[in-house]
Formats: sequence, C-alpha cells, structure tokens
Amino acid sequence: MGIFGRKRKSDSTVDGATEPGGGAAGGTRADADDAIEPENQLSETEQGPFDVADAEEDGIPRIDLGSVRVPVPDGSQVQVEMDPEAGGVRAVHVVTEQGQITVSAYAAPRSGGLWREVGTELGDQLRADGAKVTVGRGEWGLELSAIVGDVALRFVGVDGPRWMLRGVIAGPQSQSAQAPDVLRMIVRHTIVDRGDSPMPVRTPLPITLPDAVAQHIAEQQEG
Repeated sequence: MGIFGRKRKSDSTVDGATEPGGGAAGGTRADADDAIEPENQLSETEQGPFDVADAEEDGIPRIDLGSVRVPVPDGSQVQVEMDPEAGGVRAVHVVTEQGQITVSAYAAPRSGGLWREVGTELGDQLRADGAKVTVGRGEWGLELSAIVGDVALRFVGVDGPRWMLRGVIAGPQSQSAQAPDVLRMIVRHTIVDRGDSPMPVRTPLPITLPDAVAQHIAEQQEG
C-alpha cells in the first residue's frame, strides 16, 4: 500500500449508497475515473495528516476535494455520494480491496480534543445499534473497531488546528486485519484546508469536486 498511482477505470454506476457507520444515505453514487499518475512512495516516517499551511510539496498525487486532499491507492476507485435533497455532495469514498474508506473534516475548537468526545459518542451509538465495539489506542489516540453483521469497521480521528479529521473503513471481516493499516496510510497523507470562515464546532467542512468528476456525475444524472 505504499505506492499511489493510476486508478483502474471501471463502468460508472448510479445507485443507493450506505455510509459506513452512518446508516442508509439515500443518495446517488457515481464512480469517478480521474487518473492519478504514480510519482512517489509513501514513507511511514512522514507524519500527517497535514494542515494546508504546513503541507510541503511531496509529489504524492491526491484528489482535491476542497476541504480535504486525499491520496488514492493504485487500483482503487473514487465514489461520490450525492445528496439529492440538498443538491450537493454528501461524501466521497475511496474503495480499496480492503474496504470502503471515507475521510471527513469538521470545524473544531482551537483547544482541540473534539475527536475523543465524538469518538466516545460514536462508540455509544454503535453499541446502541447492536454492534460489537472495541476501543483501542493508535498513533493519533482513540481508535474504534466495530462489527456490524458481516462488516468490520475501524474509525480513527485526528485533532488539528481548528479542524478534526475522521476516517473510517468498512469492509468484510476477512480483510479486517489489513484494513486499519490502509485507513491509517490514507489519513496520514491527507491534507486539510479548514479555511478562515468562522463555523460552529462539528460543522462538516464543505466538499467540492474537481471539474472532471463533477462533469462525470452530471452526465450520469442526465442519463
């Protein structure tokens, strides 16, 4: 999982989507075929995620979603989940062999500490929904793993300067041993652009799509 490169092209689909750990999303989903050229091998010693003000040019290809710039592993697919009621983007998922990864950024207080608060609430919610939840500690602190039916979930979170980044991977239990490392690798090399606008704590940072991806989705919706 150290090399990031060109994503394999696949036929686009539009159907209902489910967000890991979040229930039925009720939106539409379209595969995006943006090509990303291989340039750099990721190093375990490069510690992120990075605030946009601190990020250095490292040659790692990322998909620019406005508030987050997310690396995409070679051979994976990017799936965009739309919100038909609001008319915007609900979430963007990176689908790998180990599972579906979703990285989301939120406004947070300067004092930090939001992820532990949110993670604790998330664990309680998952238990209330009947999931088997295990709380552990990883490189950024609190990590949650959960089993929901045949699906294994892993959540990580990172407190940054006025932002919090949450990553989750959902996949088959047969891949649960490899899934956390894949999730951490993507989170570690994500760049967050919080912006300067004041926002209430926990507000999701807005997602914008590259022009090619937006055009691809528009064509799918017209069809």
